Amino acid sequence: MSSTPSKGGKPAAVPSTAPMEAETPRLLLRQWRDADFAPFAALNADPRVMEYFPAPLSRAQSDAMAERCLALIAEQGWGLWAVETKRESAFVGFVGLNSPVDELPFSPCVEIGWRLAFEHWGKGYASEAAHAALRVGFDRLHLEEIVSFTALDNRRSQAVMRRIGMHEAPTRFDHPRIPEGNPLRRHCLYLLSRAEWLNENRGIAP
Repeated sequence: MSSTPSKGGKPAAVPSTAPMEAETPRLLLRQWRDADFAPFAALNADPRVMEYFPAPLSRAQSDAMAERCLALIAEQGWGLWAVETKRESAFVGFVGLNSPVDELPFSPCVEIGWRLAFEHWGKGYASEAAHAALRVGFDRLHLEEIVSFTALDNRRSQAVMRRIGMHEAPTRFDHPRIPEGNPLRRHCLYLLSRAEWLNENRGIAP
């Protein structure tokens, strides 16, 4: 999961001057392209993908989000990357790092988030790409901590958080962008420190 991409918020690391990319055996995390906008709009309009968000996005809203993702990567070198499969060059969705624009109880922070098209669920892509994003955050940006958060009922995303080594914090909070009375308003928080990540990944080649 991910909140809205920041609009020039304060990242917890010195920005890179050139866009970074990352890869896994099956996936490429890269800068956005014009051709990504249509499939991104399709996944953002899919109620299955958007189940734990307030509402699906219109084409204009989806394009605006993609534009923000593209601009932030161009500006700071990292962000919510477009993800494609290496074999088919198919757009999967996004996975990456973001400095939330909202004032949260644990701000400032850098979160890891993901949003994948339904047809790519169940293939392990989210956790595979998230591991690559964590490596960028801890190895290249030297972040001290990365967080992730989602609605309490979103067990699927919480399972990904645990698979990538994050642990649940006791913090519960109401997301400021979700209206009072909405069952999605209450969120849980997951954390991973650089020390924990290095301990778990010592000796593993990038």
